[in-house]
Amino acid sequence: MSTKNKIGDGQAVHPKLKFVVEGRTFESHKQFMTDIKIKQVSGLPADAELFLAICEPWQDEKLKPGEPVDLARPGIEQFFIKRTLPYILKGKKHESASQYIRGARLRKVGNIPDDEEIWLKIEKPWEDELITDDTWVNLARPGIEEFVSRKVDHKVILIVNAREKPWNKKTITFEEVVILQYGSYDTNPLVKYSVTYKNGPRENPEGIMSVGETLFVKHKMNFHVGRTIES
Repeated sequence: MSTKNKIGDGQAVHPKLKFVVEGRTFESHKQFMTDIKIKQVSGLPADAELFLAICEPWQDEKLKPGEPVDLARPGIEQFFIKRTLPYILKGKKHESASQYIRGARLRKVGNIPDDEEIWLKIEKPWEDELITDDTWVNLARPGIEEFVSRKVDHKVILIVNAREKPWNKKTITFEEVVILQYGSYDTNPLVKYSVTYKNGPRENPEGIMSVGETLFVKHKMNFHVGRTIES
């Protein structure tokens, strides 16, 4: 007897595949979709020219009318309509042919070295947003997005169990948080640690930390560390 899932008309059900169109996420049971179907699902005009976002150094790919796209390839396929949108990078005005721009693209356009971070300027009192190489930024929001680069400086203060602890890296591991609190990390299997955090950066604002996990940090990020010994 077949173990495949069936839908009403007898067609096998495939796992849902995610794809992104103009910044919005959609799902499909079908592995292949044409540009026409993608535009129908996402509500884009039928005469719009649809492009598939390709990572550097290759060029974005214009979809050929009626040619199917494989949604099951590694990663999530990103589709967009090319349009000219302005943005400011390191004080200079640039234009993007797509609504969404990736951090890696900004780094290449601005010739920004690896020892500098890219930040999206946000009106006060809100904090500027860190843009990693994998971050996608919507350039169609009100106003012109302005990006700056800053030398990496990770001399921050972390709050661990209500005490201030200096830290000079942009990330921290589960084990390092424990060491900040207790001075060492006991590998005895009877010793169990727990770590929760809040007021973190956009990548990991709050949650429960797992053994072996690594988090991005920011100034005044708050951790609570516990320790129990099993008998």
